[in-house]
Amino acid sequence: MILFPTPLSLFVPQDTVFVQKPYLQLGNHPTLSKSESLVLLWQTGDSDAAWSVEVKATKDARWRPVAPPTFRRIAVATVEAHRVYTAALTGLVPGEKFLYRVLREAKVVFQAEGLARKSAQQPQRFVVFGDCGQNNAPQKKVAYQTYLQKPDFVFITGDIVYSNGRISEYQKNYFPIYNADKPDPAVGAPLSRSTVFLASPGNHDILNRDLTKFPDGLGYFLYWDQPLNGPLGTVGAANTPTLSGSDENQKAFLTGAGSAYPRMANFSFDCGNAHWTVLDADPYVDWNDKALRDWVAKDLAAAKNATWRFVGFHQPGFNSSKSHFGEQYMRVLSDVFEKGRVDIVFNGHVHNYQRSFPLTFIPTPGQPAKGMIAGQWVLDKSFDGKTKTRPQGVIYLVTGAGGAGLYNPEQQDKPDTLQAFTDKYIANIHSFTVVEINGKQMLIKQLDEDGKELDRFTITK
Repeated sequence: MILFPTPLSLFVPQDTVFVQKPYLQLGNHPTLSKSESLVLLWQTGDSDAAWSVEVKATKDARWRPVAPPTFRRIAVATVEAHRVYTAALTGLVPGEKFLYRVLREAKVVFQAEGLARKSAQQPQRFVVFGDCGQNNAPQKKVAYQTYLQKPDFVFITGDIVYSNGRISEYQKNYFPIYNADKPDPAVGAPLSRSTVFLASPGNHDILNRDLTKFPDGLGYFLYWDQPLNGPLGTVGAANTPTLSGSDENQKAFLTGAGSAYPRMANFSFDCGNAHWTVLDADPYVDWNDKALRDWVAKDLAAAKNATWRFVGFHQPGFNSSKSHFGEQYMRVLSDVFEKGRVDIVFNGHVHNYQRSFPLTFIPTPGQPAKGMIAGQWVLDKSFDGKTKTRPQGVIYLVTGAGGAGLYNPEQQDKPDTLQAFTDKYIANIHSFTVVEINGKQMLIKQLDEDGKELDRFTITK
């Protein structure tokens, strides 16, 4: 919705301007501020032009220019060279709508409305889903239903695009669906131009790092702008997605990625009265590593003033599906999550919806952080999310039904095939998670691709 339309005579045709139209992201702004900031990104061809951005932060404010945008040149083999422009939208009022407009050669070429990050005192609503970017009918329907929820932000639990995280896959399977010009369940929705998207990387995003086979791979580090407060910032260091392929292709990728690679694989951020810790759960990362475990523990401990604590990563530590059943190695961090008083861990990778009972888990000592981690769990089966709303333990929520083909629907009517920690299992329809927080109460709903409610529970503190 445009609150303050600009005369059409000032616009020039958009199809001659953008490779991809503007979209909002959090940028390197992990903490809340009295004066909020976001970043606006857009993609153009590889030619010079005079670009500028203006913001109207409140209804009665005048348009004001922001700092001149900068750009990174993406010039890797197999795709046409292009530029990713970034502009910092500063001076935003927490939780308030704002307008922005993009100008090329002093002519307005794009305008949209956004929403600044919520303060700790404001209620918030966000959507979570994963395993989405296939450019298929279910993905588009989920995008449309997400738009109808009017979320403050969207978090993707990895496998953002299929099947190899390539630039070409983003251009076809991601941007046209989440930044469509109109809301339509057959097309997608104009989400990312007005709604901040965040994401954790999945195996289809950054596990394949052969830049000879896929010179346009690792698009996650090229097209996302997220906090850079993670623990791993050295190219080629252990526990990072190290590169392979020709020196020329590696150099081209590193030039385009800039400071995002490899640090942006792990980060944390605040929104409202909640703190998020986002992790790279791909198998090259050893989460038994003391330095990494200490970083997670310190990050959660530093969020002592947050009412809610969430963790987001791709491969689930607790999963009842036959698919990926042997990959539950991330449960090695369960003791850190419990000590850090994490409320919910959001995952993808498994293409369905699963909710665990609140649980605590004691891993068997001395195991490598690979495959299935053995140990003992304690389940809080008194929690029902209706009358008993104070869970004892962490709830692990798999929400990987955002568009890719569903996994193991045959298990849905066979509860004997599920692990004892699984409370809900829905695998016969695509779905997404809606979270509404108001102070010390949180409502979580799982909606299907048509907006029908599949699950609902409440947590209070």
